Amino acid sequence: MVQEQGKLFETYNIGGHNEKQNIEIINIIIDTLQEMLPEGDPRKELVSKDLITYVEDRKGHDRRYAIAPDKIKAEIGWFPETMFAEGIRKTIAWFFEHEDWMKNVTSGDYQKYYEDMYAGK
Repeated sequence: MVQEQGKLFETYNIGGHNEKQNIEIINIIIDTLQEMLPEGDPRKELVSKDLITYVEDRKGHDRRYAIAPDKIKAEIGWFPETMFAEGIRKTIAWFFEHEDWMKNVTSGDYQKYYEDMYAGK
């Protein structure tokens, strides 16, 4: 929609109208994983709020990240079709369906590939 209806060289923030604190987001992710993991899946026992580690805030640390998407809605008519809770559920489902991709990215092979391809450049 931005490409078709936006103004040339204009900036549009694309956001979901879902301001949340960081702690709220991690709690939603943990709760959603608990709902989605089947009984008997050994990962279910590993996913809990015990994983949350609180650290001392650093200067400039944000408690939340927010974008004001009012302009894109007003000028172009864009708004999110998927709300946050549904989007998190879809995202987690995608990762469950693509565990092979996830293992490849987190195994360290990706970093080795990156280093090999761009070493010395």
